[in-house]
Amino acid sequence: MADHGMTPMPPSLREYSRKASIVGVGETDYARDYAAERKRPEGWEPPIIDDLCKLAFDRAVADAGIDPGEIDALALHYTFGGPEPDEMVRHLGIAPEKAWVNGHIFAGPLPNIVGRIISGEVKTVAMLFGIGNRSSGRQFGGNTYSAGMAGPASYYYFHPWGWSSQAAHWAMMAQRYFAKFGKREEDLGHVPMIVRQHASTNDNAIMQKPFTIDEYMASRYIVRPLHLYDICLVNDGAVCLIVTSAERARDMPKAPVDIAGWSESYIEQDKFRVMVEERLRPQIQAAGNEALAMAGLSVGDIGHFEGYDVASIHLVNQIEGFGFTPDGTGIDFAIDGQITLGGRIPTNIAGGNMSANYMQGWGQVPEIVRQLRGEGGARQIAGLNASLSAMTQTDCVHPVIYTKGE
Repeated sequence: MADHGMTPMPPSLREYSRKASIVGVGETDYARDYAAERKRPEGWEPPIIDDLCKLAFDRAVADAGIDPGEIDALALHYTFGGPEPDEMVRHLGIAPEKAWVNGHIFAGPLPNIVGRIISGEVKTVAMLFGIGNRSSGRQFGGNTYSAGMAGPASYYYFHPWGWSSQAAHWAMMAQRYFAKFGKREEDLGHVPMIVRQHASTNDNAIMQKPFTIDEYMASRYIVRPLHLYDICLVNDGAVCLIVTSAERARDMPKAPVDIAGWSESYIEQDKFRVMVEERLRPQIQAAGNEALAMAGLSVGDIGHFEGYDVASIHLVNQIEGFGFTPDGTGIDFAIDGQITLGGRIPTNIAGGNMSANYMQGWGQVPEIVRQLRGEGGARQIAGLNASLSAMTQTDCVHPVIYTKGE
């Protein structure tokens, strides 16, 4: 039953568009678990990935309105390890025909599952991602990569000069952006401030309290010029997506969300120049255009964006790169109210990675599903038909386009 490894992502072909749908989503209690970890009351024990995944799975199945027995495949995703497929199957209490470890971050696993559904290999899949970074004391950067810990090769290459963390990458981007476009720290601060305002409407967001620009400027640096509020959270949690064929989805209780387009683009060489000077724009543009073509849409059709805001400046890069506003105008675009409700492209509307949760690209998919179903509540985007998510790393870009199902 069990196997390992993610098969290559299917090509971005029009005939694959809208052939599969998300019919259920489930998440863990990010805010409650984070607060408990901070306070560590008597009797507190760190959550284990098994139980986090079980909670997300149960909630996704309930959301889909299906019997767990209808799930014939389980795809597991861990960044730093987790239970073997056979063990997780027993823990979930299901008996799928297939179960395997399908990768980790949200960089290709959903198109991979769509390809398996289209081929007839599987019918209804539970995609589970689980991580325990915070309770395990996971750190990033510096000497944490010196003992063979996972990390991009560039972290090792630039380590002698202090460039050994994700935050250092984003800080270099920000310095270049400020110099080129005449922006300042306090200008950039509006981006995380707006995302925090979005989080204030989300009861499951870890950080819900709004802050001012003065508070932003008074906060400590992580890597100059980026402040505390500019960088994503580190937390524990799990996400589950129930995915099936679009045809089967039409008979399920809730409105399906179709997977309409996807793509990927990688830096092939000269990472320093492409990432810092070009800010991944060639990769973002290429992948975005290919995903749009697959979906049969233009950028003007996208009404909601969930970007990978591992850092505020990186969210600006993506807003510009995908064509929502011209190069160098992303910060002003945000200050002008264009990334919030009523603006051109409501962005990270539930709080994103900087304020709601950091689930390595997975955490924003449930919000996309809720929005396209019309279940967004106080933060619902009016008249929404198409959303875009993007897992934009330091060396590659993976956008996915979702549309309202029939």
